[in-house]
Amino acid sequence: MARKTRQRISYVLPLAGATSGHRLGVNGLAVDQDRSILYTGGRDGVICAWDLQAGTETATNFKSSPSTISQTIHRQHVQAHTHWINDLALVQNGDALVSASSDVSVKVWRPHASDIRPPQTVGLHSDYVKCLASPSGASPWIAAAGLDRKISVWDLNGAGQRLQIQVPDDDAKEKGSVYALAATDSMLVSGGPENVVKVWDPRSAKRITHLVGHTDNIRDVLISEDGDTILSASSDQTIKVWSMAMGRCIYTMSMHTDSIWTLFSTHPHLATFYSGDRSGFVAKTDTRGAFDLDNGLSVAMFQEQEGINKVLAAGGHIWTATASSSVNRWADHDLAPGVQIPDTMRSYKFGAPSKTRFSISSQATATYVSQSSVSGERVPLNCVLRISNTASFPPSSFIDRDRTSVFTTTSPRKPSAPNGDSDLGTFNPLRDRPEETIEGRNGLIKHVMLNDRRRVLTLDSVGEVMMWDLLRCAPIRSFGKCDIDDVVPQVNTTETVANWCTVDTRTGTLTCVLEENHCFDAELYADELEEAANVEFKEDQRINLGKWVLRYLFADIIDEELRRDEKYRKDLISAIPTLPVQTNGKPAFISIPAANMNGWQSSAPTSATTPRAVGMKGRALLTPGLSIGAATPGMALTASPVLSAKPIPSPSDTGSHDLSRPTSSEKPRDYFSSRIPAVEEAEEGSESSEGKEPEAPTSPSDVKDNSTSFSKRLRASFTPKKMGKSTPAPETLKPAAITEEKSDDSDSKSSQADEKVFDDSFRGTLSRIRAEYTTQAANEDGSIMSLLAPSLPTDTPILRPPPTTTVLIQEDRPDSGGVADLFEGELSSLKDQVDLVEHVAPSWLAETLLQNRIPQKEIFKVTFTLEPADPSLPFVTADSGAERLNANRMLRARKILGYIGERLEPEATAAESIDLRPDEYLELQCQGQPVPPKMTLATIRTHIWRGGGDVVLQYRGNGKRALPRRLRESTPVDVGATSNAPATASAQ
Repeated sequence: MARKTRQRISYVLPLAGATSGHRLGVNGLAVDQDRSILYTGGRDGVICAWDLQAGTETATNFKSSPSTISQTIHRQHVQAHTHWINDLALVQNGDALVSASSDVSVKVWRPHASDIRPPQTVGLHSDYVKCLASPSGASPWIAAAGLDRKISVWDLNGAGQRLQIQVPDDDAKEKGSVYALAATDSMLVSGGPENVVKVWDPRSAKRITHLVGHTDNIRDVLISEDGDTILSASSDQTIKVWSMAMGRCIYTMSMHTDSIWTLFSTHPHLATFYSGDRSGFVAKTDTRGAFDLDNGLSVAMFQEQEGINKVLAAGGHIWTATASSSVNRWADHDLAPGVQIPDTMRSYKFGAPSKTRFSISSQATATYVSQSSVSGERVPLNCVLRISNTASFPPSSFIDRDRTSVFTTTSPRKPSAPNGDSDLGTFNPLRDRPEETIEGRNGLIKHVMLNDRRRVLTLDSVGEVMMWDLLRCAPIRSFGKCDIDDVVPQVNTTETVANWCTVDTRTGTLTCVLEENHCFDAELYADELEEAANVEFKEDQRINLGKWVLRYLFADIIDEELRRDEKYRKDLISAIPTLPVQTNGKPAFISIPAANMNGWQSSAPTSATTPRAVGMKGRALLTPGLSIGAATPGMALTASPVLSAKPIPSPSDTGSHDLSRPTSSEKPRDYFSSRIPAVEEAEEGSESSEGKEPEAPTSPSDVKDNSTSFSKRLRASFTPKKMGKSTPAPETLKPAAITEEKSDDSDSKSSQADEKVFDDSFRGTLSRIRAEYTTQAANEDGSIMSLLAPSLPTDTPILRPPPTTTVLIQEDRPDSGGVADLFEGELSSLKDQVDLVEHVAPSWLAETLLQNRIPQKEIFKVTFTLEPADPSLPFVTADSGAERLNANRMLRARKILGYIGERLEPEATAAESIDLRPDEYLELQCQGQPVPPKMTLATIRTHIWRGGGDVVLQYRGNGKRALPRRLRESTPVDVGATSNAPATASAQ
């Protein structure tokens, strides 16, 4: 079966504080007038529903009775997307809400369903989805478009894509993005950076016509119910009125002085509409009853502090969405009564009464309209905008004399002036403050990952700096309002850890993304972790960060799978008709008492109870994989069982050589391992040199035996019996029996895998495990041993992430240009969604959680050389020069000192303590700087060496123990040398 598309796990760290409101700016607005519900969609990917409380109990909706809202109350919210929400649309008579997002998806949410589910994906685009359009509230389809230069019509009943329209012409594909969209049952209208309004047939996907006239990006369009009139708003600061019957622009409005971003109208013929621009200015325009559009009335309603992303009006109120996380509600005003005209303008001739709609007030002076909208109240003259450059009202001859002295009032918000004539003075907004502000929350807008790769600094929208722990999924320290760049040097550490996750704050929260290829790359030593203080670990044991955090994010899933596994095995055993009869007194089962470690019960032997090898009494258990391999060409090889002595070709011999990747012939032995080297070499298949003839020294004098007595006894016990024509040194041989066993086992597993192929998913892994249970049940004794073995606290110390932490399972969609969300849920509810997780989760997650297996990857190594800092000290293997070595990048300096100490083999005097460790009487330095014993090779290369080539490490004693001296003259070592060139040695 073909492998599934690559999947990844994301988790969102919960923010403290309020649980309602947006964290970032708001882009989408929609109102359900029948239910009095306002919907908002934000850049945090959240959809919020708000109850609009009516002033009286009888006023149940805006349609039947416009009401005064006393207070807006949070109703519910949902994390619908993992990127910005760009638009919202109510469909199916208000029962469903469709959202378009920059995560390339179009989703539908049904907040009134009996079983409320998270938003479901309607369709996927190949780039950001910027706008939506529905022909009516009862339409079975919705159109969506964006930066992928396509208009897709999606079926709302789950039938998928109905049709797709390619927007750009052949000669303008780079400008084919769609920023504006409107629809009727028979027409689709789009606009974008082509500066052209295009009209499409939604049934045939063919273009009907295109309307040319704008000179900049078209940001919004409206279409009348009869399809005859189109309004388009552009970044060229104009609103154009198009007639489909005439096929041309019939009027251009220029009341704005900045890029116009949004339009809104509920009038069937668009005679009344609202417009908002980049400066935060909102205008209301009324052309009802106007014989000539020059006689229309445009009023400056209010001024926001930031650009208007969306404007919406209903029930005598106006809502605005801006880059702020808060949403303002403003009082609307009916423009039908007209404008207040002072006596000084009564003599002005406005034209024939039948062609003008501006009534004259009997007041001698203008009166500013009160905060509440009163039926029949007229608009002050200083709030009126000239609708176009050709309009005659308000007359400019009266503005200079009267407006600055009588009508100009102080406003704390940015004023807006009409386009064109600069002598028209300043226009004041009708409203100076909103009726209500629906408060948002503070969201994260910037982050910095620290060197330990588990702590992150964040900056929120009010300037507060916070430190987070990615493993605990919680904030650990607040620095108040300050510059985040000033905090980084204070808290950063000097260490190098592999990049195991990616972090972003694009939705206002801290999101951590784990991918199979990288999430298991990083490790930390257990003795450096606070969470591991009460757990007994092996010496130098490392904790894999990716496996650690996954273990406790899905802890409830693991518990439920263990319960189901036990039940499945019991049911399978009970289904067997009869158990085989035992003979010779052999029992069918052997009961092994459970091991209790730190409160954890385990039915299998643990690392803390593993018997130690003979001769290893008193030595601590060590972590395998930290081997030091020889990497020096053309030098004498030591006959030590603890160091691989096979030479590798030098860069000059091969032309190029990757020092971080040993060749198949340079299999390094595990230096400080309690296992037998030959056995370990057979077990570690990733770096073995199977199938190659062992290289033999030309003569016994080529090998200098400086190994310990234990090493000599070890070699003697593994002398081979037959090796063909030549017999190399015993320590280079691999036991044939072990190789054969490995090959047989591999062939057996391969043949079993060929019998049945399982799906590459979480559920496929469970199916494979249960198939093996069936095989076990066919055995003579009928016993079934559990194959589930989650990691224990000795491998992954206990973590307790907050229950409100959100987990997402996502899938890469290369054909759609983004990532699709397959699952979303909080930790507190995962146990109830096990079946859904099994269906969508990848197999690598199942193997990590249930079998404590992570994908095998090549070990990244660092090549280095060892030189004595004191010229009187000998080299570790030969007096003639330094040795090039390579080792795991996580190898600590303490291990290197142990390697040096064993080869120097100092003899303790009576006054010296024989129990001193090498790191207690030896010191290591690089570039003249002391290297702490716990510093890793990766950190040394990154923060001390800071260059290419082999890292040069120098060693010396600290006087606590006598060290051997060089026996013969050799080239002195320059203790201050910092050359990146590797040291070479000639064989003596």
